[in-house]
Amino acid sequence: MPAVPPSPEFGQALPFGQVSLETLALLASRRSTAPQALAQPAPSGQALEDLLRIAARAPDHGKLAPWRFIVIAGQAKAELAARLEALAAEQPDPGKAAAVLFKLKAPPLCVAVVSRVNEQASIPAWEQELSAGAVCMNLCIAATAMGFGANWITDWYGYDHRAGALLGLAPKERIAGFILLGTPTEAPLERVRPDVPAITTVWAP
Repeated sequence: MPAVPPSPEFGQALPFGQVSLETLALLASRRSTAPQALAQPAPSGQALEDLLRIAARAPDHGKLAPWRFIVIAGQAKAELAARLEALAAEQPDPGKAAAVLFKLKAPPLCVAVVSRVNEQASIPAWEQELSAGAVCMNLCIAATAMGFGANWITDWYGYDHRAGALLGLAPKERIAGFILLGTPTEAPLERVRPDVPAITTVWAP
């Protein structure tokens, strides 16, 4: 994998006005990889550091960094899944709650993006939450650009307070997404996409 460029120095003039056909091609065909099709190798070492660094370059009004990362891999991920299985038994549909855990178990790596709204800041909470979502999308795009596959999920354990406690979430922290990462074992198939003209209007006074 080619080396990822380092971050620019503070105050450095950044490139602008450049056309990147490779970037446009990636975005035009980006597709989530099914969790069961994500295998080793996953990003690790410098590749994982680069991935998180790129993800953190999301829009962030107020420079608050209203999010953080939890890396879940290996035996720790297996232990988390086992503990979630115990919690699944207490969900409204225990069978379904246990079944969806395959999405966490199968991929070799999961990066949880945690939204942590700064309530003392003047920036609206909604904007801070959107920033966490942008981090999730950056992770997916950057992983794809690095040759890996990615899938953004939440599922019931993204909202269960006991699951949050297992992950060490503070009382007002929330899961923005579990980003599942690995190497695709099969090509994802294109799915139905929105009819963009049908959901687009042009405002006029």
